[in-house]
Amino acid sequence: MKKIFLSILTLLLLFSAQSTCNAADMSFLYINGSNNNNEKMKNWFEKGVRKLHPAMKKRFETNEQIRQLMLKTEGLNILEEPQIFFWGDLSKTDLDFVNKQLDISKNFSPTVAYQVRSLITQYMHDAIWVQKPHHMQPIVKNLNEKIKEESAAKRTVILYGYSAGTFITYEYLFNTLPYINLTELFNAISVSDDMRKFVAENPRKDTCIAALAEGKIGVVSSGGHLVFDNNDESLKKHYLAMDTATENVCSPAGTVKGVVNFASPLVLFYSDIADTDYELTFYNKLMLKYIMENGIFWLTVNFREDPLGFPSSRNLTFEEMEELMDMQISNPSGFVFDNSSAWSWRPFFLAHTSYWSAKKQFSKAVVNSVVNGYRYQYDKTYREKIQKKGKKYELL
Repeated sequence: MKKIFLSILTLLLLFSAQSTCNAADMSFLYINGSNNNNEKMKNWFEKGVRKLHPAMKKRFETNEQIRQLMLKTEGLNILEEPQIFFWGDLSKTDLDFVNKQLDISKNFSPTVAYQVRSLITQYMHDAIWVQKPHHMQPIVKNLNEKIKEESAAKRTVILYGYSAGTFITYEYLFNTLPYINLTELFNAISVSDDMRKFVAENPRKDTCIAALAEGKIGVVSSGGHLVFDNNDESLKKHYLAMDTATENVCSPAGTVKGVVNFASPLVLFYSDIADTDYELTFYNKLMLKYIMENGIFWLTVNFREDPLGFPSSRNLTFEEMEELMDMQISNPSGFVFDNSSAWSWRPFFLAHTSYWSAKKQFSKAVVNSVVNGYRYQYDKTYREKIQKKGKKYELL
């Protein structure tokens, strides 16, 4: 059975068949969460990453299934040094303002009320701050520049988003993956027949949400709608330059191989993507289709004791995804998988910040989730076993 499983994994060739980047090296790029907005907390995050990274690297390199899939097929080397993308300092000015307002209430609030208010401020401010589009967009742009540097150095990347850093990984995938076919887009939106004909006669590369704004043909409104230029002449002019916009702001093809979101409150803060009336929900479906068809994995790994670690979804087969999305997935090779049941063996009030100290448990959970994610998607026997186990617990 093990040999059959290894053969399945090897045949998938997830990290080579869909890639246009013949990389020799792989980087693990860690993205900070909220409450990391001063020098002390920046040092805490970086120290934690440097503690975790060797354990994560070793766990990847010594797991036989991972070696069959990633390391032996391409000769990948995971870099000794972790790559760190830090954005917490950008929120400091706004947080200082909130703290000044908070200090005013110290004079008349009960001590407990003030302390609770202060605690909420420290832990929730950055998570709310970073969601605002005018804060998020520059961060996504800076992250893409970092990933372009990795691509130029012939390195592929796995993104690790911690806590509110999961917002960054999600927004990065949503805004920069080139999952939009422009011909199909212009056939679906409200434009003139002449414009549709022009697009059909002048095909351009598949592009990303960020490139629509960069190329000046459309923007995402605050209400979650794509709004397009309604002047045919300017729209045609900007449309012809879309390949340049795509090159400038979309994720370099084949560079991002996977995402590991951990200590993730993503579902809590992005619950609107479940709203069928929310236009961007459709583009989330296109993003998921792209992930599945281009050999990208999207993991959520949370400690079960972590009160802020929310499961992303129940685990689905690609056939179930097709049914829910009402879209066909061609030649799937990627996967989306949730493992929110890993043990940290820490009390709940320490679990959210224990992913570094519990590095052995966490790195093991990540690697097992990669392996089990593939197995759940592509090994029918394993999938049926897990589903049967799940039904058993539902009956208890």
